[in-house]
Amino acid sequence: MIEISKKKSVLKLENLTIKFGGLTAVDSFNGYLNEGELVGLIGPNGAGKTTIFNMITGIYKPTFGNVIFNNIDITGMKPHVITHLGVARTFQNIRLFSEMTVLENVLVGEHSWLTNFAAQKVLYKHNPKVYRRPKWKPWFWSAVLKTPDYLKMEREMRDHALELLKAVDLERYANLKASALPYGPQRKLEIARALATKPMLLLLDEPAAGMNPQETQELLEFIENIRKRFSLTILLIEHDMKFVMGICERIYVLDYGKIIAHGLPKEIQNNKKVIEAYLGDEVYV
Repeated sequence: MIEISKKKSVLKLENLTIKFGGLTAVDSFNGYLNEGELVGLIGPNGAGKTTIFNMITGIYKPTFGNVIFNNIDITGMKPHVITHLGVARTFQNIRLFSEMTVLENVLVGEHSWLTNFAAQKVLYKHNPKVYRRPKWKPWFWSAVLKTPDYLKMEREMRDHALELLKAVDLERYANLKASALPYGPQRKLEIARALATKPMLLLLDEPAAGMNPQETQELLEFIENIRKRFSLTILLIEHDMKFVMGICERIYVLDYGKIIAHGLPKEIQNNKKVIEAYLGDEVYV
């Protein structure tokens, strides 16, 4: 039985539905994440899991329903605005800039903060008593002219990027090309780049895919550490059930775009619908 939490709501998905032609990929999905939670989203291939991520992050606009993040309706907003508001994600297939260095990959996330005018407008409109009226800053010309303010900003971003690399134990690879990293550290680098955008909510799409058991255990500990260190709320898609059961506090199970179960890990393990649709006859402990 799930206890009702008194923590602040970070994400609410209300009747989230998306149709592609005659196909309903996600059908009336209702879910929530409270502050600091680590929640799993599981289901067979094609169940609609990544599609939900794409609706949260603005890649897809829902046919019906709403995405409420931090009490702001972000449904259909542009991805860069949603990122600036505090939502970051990784992808099932690692998407690094392979010819750039490890440090430069993290700096890509840092630079997003130079152009967050649209997000500032959303925050000000939502609560003008808390947020200041945003002012447009012409960073393009500042960068071209190398003004003192811009150079100071660059130093601060570089310092912060190096701090992030140190936090995820990748500092020694800072000047190495991203393509030269082993698979596990590449996953960490993708997460570090997401952290550079200063998220409140982190969406992880199959982070353990392709990892051996030792790497998976290290990743589990890594995710737990960054959740605490950076005060993150995390929504996780994953097929490795031992990984999911070992890290998630609650789990949503999706099949053909619909929720077939929601509960604590132990409840999901013993749910007949979930076993029939997804888990099979294996027992996970």
